[in-house]
Amino acid sequence: MGVTKEGVEETLKAKLTPTHLVVIDTSGGCGASFDIEIASSNFEGKRLLERHRLVNAALAEELKDIHALSIRKALTPKQWEEQHPAPENLATA
Repeated sequence: MGVTKEGVEETLKAKLTPTHLVVIDTSGGCGASFDIEIASSNFEGKRLLERHRLVNAALAEELKDIHALSIRKALTPKQWEEQHPAPENLATA
């Protein structure tokens, strides 16, 4: 069995404890290609390249079987909140 969306989610949740996580299997369900959007306090004080390296390191085992991994967003929780205000804050924004 190949890599699954759920497996990628479980690994990232366990290793990076994200406050926001979206994993999309872009390979039609075969587990060869994934898009990831993640916000984690582990990214505080780190540049984008370092954040991507953290994601890649967390998924080291899965990457052996993944053809393509696209990290669409790798943000801190504060950056995520600034880019995606809660609905009740939209009226005052």
